[in-house]
Amino acid sequence: MQTSLAWRLLPAAVALACATGAQAQSRYSLDILAGLGGTSATGNSINDEGWITGRGNLPGNQSRHATLWRGDTLTDLGTLGGANSVVVFPVKNTLGIVSGIAQTNVPDPLNETWSCGFFFPAATRTGVRCLGFRWRDGVMTALPTLGGTHGFATGTNNHGQTVGWAENTVLDPTCTPPQQLQFRAVRWAPDGTPTELPPLPGDSTSAATAINDRGDIVGISGICDIAVGQRSARHAVAWRNGIVEGIGDIGGDAWNTPVAINARGDIAGFGNIVAGIDFAPHAFLWTRKDGIADLGTLPGDSTSQASGMNDSGRVVGQSCNAAGVCRGFLWDRGTMRDLQPMMVEGDDAYILTANDIDDDGVITGQAIDNATGRFVAFRATPLD
Repeated sequence: MQTSLAWRLLPAAVALACATGAQAQSRYSLDILAGLGGTSATGNSINDEGWITGRGNLPGNQSRHATLWRGDTLTDLGTLGGANSVVVFPVKNTLGIVSGIAQTNVPDPLNETWSCGFFFPAATRTGVRCLGFRWRDGVMTALPTLGGTHGFATGTNNHGQTVGWAENTVLDPTCTPPQQLQFRAVRWAPDGTPTELPPLPGDSTSAATAINDRGDIVGISGICDIAVGQRSARHAVAWRNGIVEGIGDIGGDAWNTPVAINARGDIAGFGNIVAGIDFAPHAFLWTRKDGIADLGTLPGDSTSQASGMNDSGRVVGQSCNAAGVCRGFLWDRGTMRDLQPMMVEGDDAYILTANDIDDDGVITGQAIDNATGRFVAFRATPLD
């Protein structure tokens, strides 16, 4: 009798334990991360070693540097000789390699804004070459272009392959001034050798934003435009074995931008839901089973962007209302949730955006420190 009763009660006990665990995982402890002396910082990437990377403004806010947080240790990654550097996209490897963009001290002969300029302070964003970089063991190394002036590096996988995009020497008539040179997606080998990844037929430019350990790459295909978003992102694409294919869209013909691909090939990103170049995106998730799906917004909001994803398919990003007020979200198994109510009491910060999540569920992004009014990088750790 007791054995029979125990077996009847076991499923209920397991269900209760699972429910209790799920509830515990929905509560987080938030830590504000030290900056580099300016009034703005953000965490843009977190790997499974707990390394958070992003950028911090220097005092005066006229320049910013790529930043690495390892626990309580803060490291300024420096630049390639210029004023600015940033880690923009999630960098998921555990090899100790960080990839991003950095200015050199070499003048830009065409004085383009280039893709980098949109991530640097206005006072120092143009005038010199900007290149993709790889940083490891305290050394920042520039990645070569395809013959043109500028480059841009995004993610690096556990095989040491880095992706991004770089200019070639073609004067592209689809560019919007001051942009002049065409650019193509690139995969850099561990030794830095670049391989060009083609756009879709009929497009002139491409850019790669993320790579997984299988070598699957995601990015955009379109026209040169302003060298960031708009119709340079007419199509969201994936390269598998070097072959490019579209992954579809959620209704728009601009800003279709994958930002992350996990180990099983799920793809997260954002794109406009209607035609036109005005920036009005929704977050999306693409899976092999279901294709591309609009993840919507938080209640009352009009736009959203996915910024990062982990191997279990949990997606983070930001959702914004019509007035431009934004808040970080976590999307999990069909539901988008506001991160702010998940923080434990006593964490005095307002979460503006969640930019990446590791496989333990730890999240990084940007918040406002209510005590100082500064924009700060944060680490949100689930409470078990």
